[in-house]
Amino acid sequence: MATSKKNDAINLFRQYVSPGKADFYLSAGMDFVLGFRKGCFLHDMDGEKKLFNLHCNGGVFNLGHRNPEIMQTLTEALETLDIGNGHLMSRERAELARMLADRMPGDLSVTVFGVSGGEAVDLALKVARGHTGRSGIVSVSGGYHGHTGLALAAGDPKYRLPFGVALPGFVQVPYNDAAAMEQAVGPDTAAVILESIPATLGMETPAPGYLETVRRICDDKGALLILDEVQTGLARTGKLFCFEHFGVTPDMVVLGKGLSGGLYPITATVMREGLGSMFREDPFLHVSTFGGAELGCRVAKKVLTMSSSPELLAHVNRLSGLFADGIGELCRKHSILNGLNGMGLFLGLVFENDSMGPLFSLAAYQNDLLMVYANNNKQVCQLLPPLVMEESQVSWVMERLDRSLSTLASFLGK
Repeated sequence: MATSKKNDAINLFRQYVSPGKADFYLSAGMDFVLGFRKGCFLHDMDGEKKLFNLHCNGGVFNLGHRNPEIMQTLTEALETLDIGNGHLMSRERAELARMLADRMPGDLSVTVFGVSGGEAVDLALKVARGHTGRSGIVSVSGGYHGHTGLALAAGDPKYRLPFGVALPGFVQVPYNDAAAMEQAVGPDTAAVILESIPATLGMETPAPGYLETVRRICDDKGALLILDEVQTGLARTGKLFCFEHFGVTPDMVVLGKGLSGGLYPITATVMREGLGSMFREDPFLHVSTFGGAELGCRVAKKVLTMSSSPELLAHVNRLSGLFADGIGELCRKHSILNGLNGMGLFLGLVFENDSMGPLFSLAAYQNDLLMVYANNNKQVCQLLPPLVMEESQVSWVMERLDRSLSTLASFLGK
């Protein structure tokens, strides 16, 4: 039973924030209101329920909730810094940009900072259009790049149509279809934008040679390649950046979510030197009041240092192997579970049909796990554990995944 304080919080949320979201969760029996959080766990505000976070808000909490090292970094930064002023030069932004350039391949060396992933994608698409003098943007059906203007236009109709007519110049092609990509990219194409592994589409990895072919198509036709690593970046797949697995260097990379350390919103659009020539001509052409806030830069520098450490990357790869082995056992035990998508700790449980992803999210909740299905492929339930979880916790998680699968099978009468 919810406490009176929790009921008050639910009613306030319903009245002043989102009645639809409140009703959705309550109808599913998920009256969870976020309270204390630390490490891998989220607690309900009344202390009645604790969830192991296997979603991490798409990678925001890669390093866990309220990571002590990042909290200390932010606390110390507050002694001398505030948001800063985007109109002025900043050592904090310069140092973070240099750290990003040092870790990027090729000449990906110039960074523009933002606050949200959508803002960072918008900036990348604006730069592509400005640099090439073209207007066309090609993206992948089922992909997701954010809810802001150009990012929204590059996404699926599900997210666009309720808000009016689509912007011109945007084309979508099926994922992993190199022939369709070849046909779609033409003389007016400014850029192709892809997630290195599309999360909302169910974590299906690129087919062998697919990203290399897309890179070649862009080169042949004078278009830019933008890789969205908002979710896959920062060690989530076992390398600092997911595209490193495929030997492809994009013209721009978009980073977000995990760069914040879960404590201070910050995103980055990293581009090849020379792509931002319009900003050299007019350095005030693009301004983000809170983008690259100096407090956020200090946090992001700590996140980048931690995420690129060989120790963390080795730990992620060990955990990945444990999860792959454990889920393989679950597949053999439970006929409703068909397989595993993704790589590293960017994973998706694949079920028999597209009704099962949402149902499994509920079953997982009932067994103390926070999981979210892939909205553009509901056959898949996303699995993004914290990168800093202990190896000893994997068996605990597997036990509850096993219970959740049994719960779902029982509900389905299987």
